[in-house]
Order: sequence, then structure tokens, then C-alpha cells
Amino acid sequence: MEDKAKITKVSFDPLSREVVDAAFYIHQTMGAGLLESVYEECFEVELKKRNIPFQRQVGLPVYYDGVKLNTSLRLDLVVDNQIVVELKSLERVTNAHTAQILTYMRTGGFKTGLLINYGEPYFKQAVKRFVL
Repeated sequence: MEDKAKITKVSFDPLSREVVDAAFYIHQTMGAGLLESVYEECFEVELKKRNIPFQRQVGLPVYYDGVKLNTSLRLDLVVDNQIVVELKSLERVTNAHTAQILTYMRTGGFKTGLLINYGEPYFKQAVKRFVL
């Protein structure tokens, strides 16, 4: 899949680092394999504790051929109007999930995205950061 987006493993910006730290704390506390909705609620609690502004279940309009469709995309979390966070709780993340977050980023004009899979037993493998 050729794409201008890069998956980065190091050199996180401070906000991304704080969100990943919150994700790690949730993973450490709750473990792997629960429903995505549970992790989303945990994120709400954790981001509030850290005084990080965010929105849950953000609707993003979809246009086709210049016409706004009746349906919209649903972003799990948008942190400080800068970072899209897509939460999963799957055995493994596929190319379709990567395409999903990249589409959210492009459509919403976000430069940074985090794909966090709480189905991974080891947190180091659970986070992917994308930068456009």
C-alpha cells in the first residue's frame, strides 16, 4: 500500500506521548480483550484526569461528488482537535484498519492519528502512530 502517511515508532510529540501514556495506563490497569466501548470510557476518565481536552464519537461528514451524504464517519476520540484516536480490541489489526484511520485523518484534516489495539497482550505492539 503506497501512501504518503508514515508509521512512526519514535519521536512522539508531547501530546501524542501523553495520549500513549494514558493508553498504556489503561492497558496496564484493565488488561487486554475487553470491548472497545470499555476502553473508550476508560480514556474519557484518564484524559479528564490529565486535563487533556477531547471529544468522543465525533461525527465527520462524508461527501460524494460534491454532495453531502446522510451518513457520517464516527471517530472514537479526537484529542485537543489535533489527534484522531481509533480504538480496537481485536486479535490483530489489518490493512483495513490502517486504511480506516488514514481515511479519518485525511477527511477530517488531522495530521496525527493513533490506532490502539487493546486486543494485543503486549502494549508495545498495541499502538501505531500515523503522521500525514
